[in-house]
Amino acid sequence: MAFPNSVRLVEVGPRDGLQNEPEPIQTATKLELIDRLGAAGLAHIEAASFVSPKWVPQMADHREVMQGLKRREGIVYSALTPNLKGLEAALECGVEEVAVFGAASESFSQKNINCSVAESLARFAPVLERAKEANVRVRGYVSCVLGCPYEGEIAPAKVAEVSKALYAMGCYEISLGDTIGTGTPLKAKRMLEAVAKDVPMAQLAAHFHDTYGQALANLYAVLEEGVAVIDSSVAGLGGCPYAKGASGNVASEDVVYLLQGLGIDTGIDLDKLADTGSWITQAIGRPNRSKVGVALAAQ
Repeated sequence: MAFPNSVRLVEVGPRDGLQNEPEPIQTATKLELIDRLGAAGLAHIEAASFVSPKWVPQMADHREVMQGLKRREGIVYSALTPNLKGLEAALECGVEEVAVFGAASESFSQKNINCSVAESLARFAPVLERAKEANVRVRGYVSCVLGCPYEGEIAPAKVAEVSKALYAMGCYEISLGDTIGTGTPLKAKRMLEAVAKDVPMAQLAAHFHDTYGQALANLYAVLEEGVAVIDSSVAGLGGCPYAKGASGNVASEDVVYLLQGLGIDTGIDLDKLADTGSWITQAIGRPNRSKVGVALAAQ
């Protein structure tokens, strides 16, 4: 396969990157982060999560974030809505796209959301129906596509089964998540091959974590197969909650640098993005996990 001519980055820093931060982050800081990312050319930003503050205290200000956005033309500001209550709240805030998340691992599903994979999918049906009524697009996430903290290896057929179910329900795009970052390039290709039999390649995205330092290699592998949507997080924000001290999300700056080197268009200003990474990590007192961001800042 030839590489795609252009790749759309889905920036998950404001949601996935910040949600596990133990100290409260001011809403104004979150809003400035989102605005800076938009100014750098990110056209899809996951801004908030409409979950119970009891479970994710950091996302308690989801309404204030979604309503306080300075919306830039041409940018999608999406939110995670795991259930109908979350979706209704997001719709009240004028959200234009939401996301639901399932898992390819039974153990992970039970421990994470207290139900089986099949039950989790059944719970999404009313969310998808209501979103369709409201003319809001839904993106589907699949966790643990290249490994599970409880089960270890995950069969590609299982990933394909869950992806197919979300796609059949009406998710316009399926984001394949290597939640614990244990995947390697050949495994990534084999998993993608299995999923692409049931879901068109144009509807698939890669959400690879860098826990074992393999994220860029894995992304290169799936780009070769035709994936043209990548989830990433500015400055590599967001640790892996299942591996103490490990990095989680792949850094947006590193992904953009890779894509630019391959001659793939992203529409993103790398210098502005790197400046944003330096700013947010200083603002919340976190190390900058982007190798490219650190190198550019040192120049």
